[in-house]
Amino acid sequence: MQRILSSQLTAHVGATVRLAGWVHRRRLLKSVAFLVLRDAAGLAQVVVAAPDVRAQVEALTEETVVEVVGTVVANPTAPAGVEVVEPTVRPLGPPAVPPPFDLYRPALTASLPTQLDHASTALRHPTRSAALRISAAAVAGFRATLDRQRFVEVHTPKVVGSSTESGANVFALDWFGRPAYLAQSPQFYKQLMVGVFERVYEVGPVFRAEPHDTVRHLAQYTSLDVELGFVTDHRDVMAVLRETLAGMFAGVAERAGGALDTLGVTLPAVPAEIPAVHFTEALKIAGAPADEPDLAPAHERALGEWARAEHGSDFLFVTGYPMAKRPFYTHPDPARPTHSNGFDLLFRGMELVTGGQRLHRHADYLAALAARGEPVEPYAGYVDAFRHGMPPHGGFAIGLERFVARLTGAANVREVTAFPRDLHRLTP
Repeated sequence: MQRILSSQLTAHVGATVRLAGWVHRRRLLKSVAFLVLRDAAGLAQVVVAAPDVRAQVEALTEETVVEVVGTVVANPTAPAGVEVVEPTVRPLGPPAVPPPFDLYRPALTASLPTQLDHASTALRHPTRSAALRISAAAVAGFRATLDRQRFVEVHTPKVVGSSTESGANVFALDWFGRPAYLAQSPQFYKQLMVGVFERVYEVGPVFRAEPHDTVRHLAQYTSLDVELGFVTDHRDVMAVLRETLAGMFAGVAERAGGALDTLGVTLPAVPAEIPAVHFTEALKIAGAPADEPDLAPAHERALGEWARAEHGSDFLFVTGYPMAKRPFYTHPDPARPTHSNGFDLLFRGMELVTGGQRLHRHADYLAALAARGEPVEPYAGYVDAFRHGMPPHGGFAIGLERFVARLTGAANVREVTAFPRDLHRLTP
């Protein structure tokens, strides 16, 4: 008999079926016992009346993996309106050692450190697994949207020979006796691949050895990177980002509706045109000093409140960041060279995306590095490619975990990360 999932029970009323999953909960009443079985699709209620089967259920522990064969009957009070009666129950492994928290309770009450220490079982709780389902659906929407726009998915090295791609610290390692580093981003490689495919994207891990210990930073996270050629300026990149975000939310709606319901999340509307303000105007709105070189988290929150009040938008572009705060490959604003053709996208008052137009002429790269007092040698393999013809281009990167945390209202990005890596955590 082929196994079915709990979500398929309603299509088998009156039939004998085989289920398999985890013992989610047992309710042992005087006249009857209930075994709630959990599988990847949800919960199934199993009614146990036979004394021998009841004795077997009483001996089970929560999270033991079992197989149940029984008859499906309608019952409006049961999950999904059906339940399984007259069952046989067969353990598929030894009795499980119960985790240090109750997975059957509506909320996982254990502290976040305890959850992370026992991630393999904590992630089984519906509220934790729902966030990961949303994450997977968002990535599917990301890929589908860009595939429709003839982007090509690429896969770039995560071990690199230069430690100077950006201001972030890097993780050093030994590469057969030579120094190497975990990649801070696929930035250089995705730019080079624009010279091959014109439009590329990547989904992959990036590593930042910054000693942050905040609710919004991880030392390893998943970056959704996009780069496209033949742009006029950064506004073409912003337009693609807008379509990509809309596609990600559509993917979540299509693939993770149940997860949204579990977490009580309503998807935001992505405006047809996301409001944008120049960095200098953003400082005024946030009440920051005019000479502030960057936006602090408090400034971002103030701008998020302004965007909601003035435009009814959860999203706001901030453009024209000072060149001094942008990487050397950022294209300056031709009309205002001290500021960049770069942008950040704020989502509900937090920076979610960084992007912009890049330099594309070899001479401009040499000049940019010289202006910053940096040698060309560490970037030689990258910069040399621009001698051979590169189109005007630009791109952006979305931090997946931060996207999901902001969408679901999680207070800490670790709540939506399966196995987070940060300043203090290398296991499990």
